[in-house]
Amino acid sequence: MSAELAVFRHLFSAVAEEMGATLQKSALSPNIRERRDFSCAVFDAERRLIAQAAHIPVHLGSMGRSVVAVTEACELAPGDAVLHNDPYHGGTHLPDLTLVSAVYLGRARRPAYYCASRAHHADVGGAHPGSMTAVDEIHAEGLRLSPIHLVRRGALDGQVLALLLANMRDSGERRGDLLAQWAANRRGVARMAELASEQHPSILGKRSSELIEWTQRRVAALIRSLPSRTVRFADVLDPVQPGGAPVRIQVALKRAAGELVVDFSGSDAQLGSSLNATRAVTEAAVAYVLQLLLPPGTPINEGSRAGVRVVTPQASVVDAAYPAPVAAGNVETSQRIVDVLLGAFARWLPGQIPAASSGTMSNLSFGGAHAGRRFAYYETIAGGAGAGPQCDGAHALHTHMTNTRNTPIEEFERRFPVRITRSTVRRGSGGAGAHCGGDGVEKCFVFLAPAHVAWIAERTLSRPWGLDGGEPGAGGNARVRLGGRSRSVAGRSKFSVAAGDVFELATPGGGGHGRAARRRRRRGEHARD
Repeated sequence: MSAELAVFRHLFSAVAEEMGATLQKSALSPNIRERRDFSCAVFDAERRLIAQAAHIPVHLGSMGRSVVAVTEACELAPGDAVLHNDPYHGGTHLPDLTLVSAVYLGRARRPAYYCASRAHHADVGGAHPGSMTAVDEIHAEGLRLSPIHLVRRGALDGQVLALLLANMRDSGERRGDLLAQWAANRRGVARMAELASEQHPSILGKRSSELIEWTQRRVAALIRSLPSRTVRFADVLDPVQPGGAPVRIQVALKRAAGELVVDFSGSDAQLGSSLNATRAVTEAAVAYVLQLLLPPGTPINEGSRAGVRVVTPQASVVDAAYPAPVAAGNVETSQRIVDVLLGAFARWLPGQIPAASSGTMSNLSFGGAHAGRRFAYYETIAGGAGAGPQCDGAHALHTHMTNTRNTPIEEFERRFPVRITRSTVRRGSGGAGAHCGGDGVEKCFVFLAPAHVAWIAERTLSRPWGLDGGEPGAGGNARVRLGGRSRSVAGRSKFSVAAGDVFELATPGGGGHGRAARRRRRRGEHARD
């Protein structure tokens, strides 16, 4: 890459990063402000991704479909901002609200660029606080939005905002987060206009296309380097019903006529459960894994998808159709799709791929009323990273399709009637091997007020697999103590708690890599510690 093109690459990326900084600093919810569960990106007039900030892979790899859905449904005038979350038309799951704005340059009659922000809102209505629980159809998961104007020519549409907030818990927090997204989009539009005035619109357009072409050539080189034989891999999600069959996800990779075919045929049909992933989510997982294989520093843009054909069976667990619920598909099935892709690539590229990481985002949501106000909270809990061929896996890390942080305990306890009495690394949960898998997390919550709680987690029955003789990581588990009586909690559960009740969880460790010549560690002790 030439020095000049590298400069433009960073200029475009800086716009998306500044959008993200604006969103984070303006938001009200801990999920956005502290955990940074949001993403921002810039697209050209053809709705091709130009640049994105280093945010959430499951958001960024799928956001382009939302931009297409918005621009096909609505005409965006200068100053407009259109909201969208429909999972069957480019969305991921309902809590991920995407806001799209157009960039007009000079007196042009067509947008030259689009700026988009996506944020996971802690509640968007539905049957359960947090909008993340096990239900049998999409309508119970929350408010589903086809593209709708939130802002027209720079003026907030008060009626649309009132309609949204009337269907969401903790409306004050939701309002603040939506306005933070609007602020992020305005910042992105202003920065792109400034770039165009400094560099000239034609130069800006030429450089953005060159960046896409540069990445496209790197992807083409990667595809040419892959073996010509077909490889397959399959893995499972925990059964939907106790004692039922696990949910199968299968992939076949092959190189044909200069393109990489990623075929998920053979994956299970969609479920009456929120584990269904939309096609946008599946495409995001494919884009993420391919980025791992590209040379370090390769810019992420529309060129990342060139020469890659994704095949998904319609109305399946990897390509959900209405009215399938999808809340957990975005957070759990996306992780398993990454696992099967890495497992397949490990057969293609032995000695280059890490073992499985925790394989779950371990989603906790709860809500209720306390001290005269309603509250709703959502968080993903870290796990262990899979060991690589040259290194141990990291402890207590958000891996793969999530890239969020934890909420600091001080902020969490200030905002919610809950106390965290234990938060530590789950020693010994990583798989043994020549390189050990990372350890998961243990956490204990004590509720100070009644609440409704939902827990969505995977790898409670299957375990994160090791590679090349490495052992699997430990599975996850959870328990609740209601009125002094303790019981285990399945990976997809909802229950009510009273003041004094306790919820405890343990997240999975990562798989080990390579067969150890001798046992490197005792239970609960890494050799490097």
